[in-house]
Amino acid sequence: MTQPNSRILLFGATGYTGRITAQLLTQSGAAPVLVGRNESALAQMVKELGETSPAGRKPSFELADATAPDSVRALLHSQDDVLISTVGPFARLGQAAVDAVIDAGAAYVDCSGEPSFIREMFEVQGPRALRTGARLLPAMGYDYAPGNLAGALLLSRSPASYTGVDIGYFVRGPYTASSGTMGTMGQIMLDPSYVFRGGELHQVRTGSQVQTFQFDERERDAVSMGGTEQFTLPVLDPALQDVNVFVGWAGRWSKAASAAGALTSNALHLPGVGQAMGLVMRAALGGVSDRGPAPHLRNKATSLVIAEGRDPDGEVTGRVTLHGPNPYDLTGQLLAWSARMLSRRADKQAGTLGPVSAFGLDAYVAGCMALGLAQTD
Repeated sequence: MTQPNSRILLFGATGYTGRITAQLLTQSGAAPVLVGRNESALAQMVKELGETSPAGRKPSFELADATAPDSVRALLHSQDDVLISTVGPFARLGQAAVDAVIDAGAAYVDCSGEPSFIREMFEVQGPRALRTGARLLPAMGYDYAPGNLAGALLLSRSPASYTGVDIGYFVRGPYTASSGTMGTMGQIMLDPSYVFRGGELHQVRTGSQVQTFQFDERERDAVSMGGTEQFTLPVLDPALQDVNVFVGWAGRWSKAASAAGALTSNALHLPGVGQAMGLVMRAALGGVSDRGPAPHLRNKATSLVIAEGRDPDGEVTGRVTLHGPNPYDLTGQLLAWSARMLSRRADKQAGTLGPVSAFGLDAYVAGCMALGLAQTD
C-alpha cells in the first residue's frame, strides 16, 4: 500500500522517456508530480494527462533545474518521496537529483545506461545512501533491469554452479533511437567502462569485447558495456567470478563499432583531443531530448535479453531468454513499476540496489510478467 505522505516525482517529465513514463504513472492512478524547467510545457502535459486520469488522481507539476541543485532539493518533503530521474546524460546532469534524494533519505530510480555514472552510484553514492536510509535504483530501464532478471533466474536454477554469466541485449525489428538516447551514447563513448573478471571489477574501454549470441537460428554479435549486473549478480551468487554485459543494437556492425571505439579511446589520450571530442559529440548528440519514434514505430520493435551461464571450463551450460515490449515502452513501464513499489516501501534495504536485492526475486518476476517481460525458454 502506498504510504500516506508518499509522492512520486518525475524529473525530466517533458523529455521523450519522461512523457512515456508520465502517461503510465497517470494511467495507474499514481498522480505523479511532473518536474522540469519549462512551465508552459509542464502545464500543458498536466492538462492533457488529467483528461484521462482516474477520478481524483490527476498529476501536478513543479519547476526544477538539474543545474540548480537547490531547486531539486526543494522538491523532496519526506523520506517516503520517490524521485524518478530521466534527465541525462546522467554523468553530466544527474548528480543534483542523487544528492537531493540522499540528503532527504528518500527513494530514487533512473534510466541511466552510462557505465561511469552507474559505477559511481554503487561505489560512491551507495555508502552515502546507507547512512541516510536512502534507496537508490539506477538503470531501471531496458538497460539494465531485464538482464538482472534473466541473470537472477539463471542463478536461481542451479546456485553456485556457474562461474561466469554473460548478458546480451538485443532488439527484434526496426529500432530508432531517441535524441536523448543518442546523447547518452555520446557520453558512453567518451567514458571508461568495466568488467567483473576473476572476482574483481576491472576498468576497460567500452566495446573492448565482441560476443556472439544465437537466437532466431542466427548468430548475433554484441559489444561489451558496463551495466549494473557486474555489481548485482555477484551479490546474488558469490561463486561468480566473471560477469559480462553486451549490447547488440549495432547488429552486424558490432565489430566495426568495437574497432571505432578503440580508435576513439586512443584519440582521447592525445593532448587536447579528448576535450575537443567531448564538446563536438555533446553538441551533436546531446541536444533536445524530447524527440523519438512515434508509438506506431515503437511497436514494430521488441526487446530480447539473454543470460548465459558458463562452467569453470568456459562452456555454456545454462541459458535464460526474456522477450518483452519495445525498449522505450519497457523502460517507462519499469520506471513506473519500481517507483510505485518504492512508494509502498516494498523495498527491503537501503543503499544502491539492483531490483532483485531491492524487492526480492518473486516480486520482481511477478512485476515484470505484468509488464509483458516474459521468459521464452
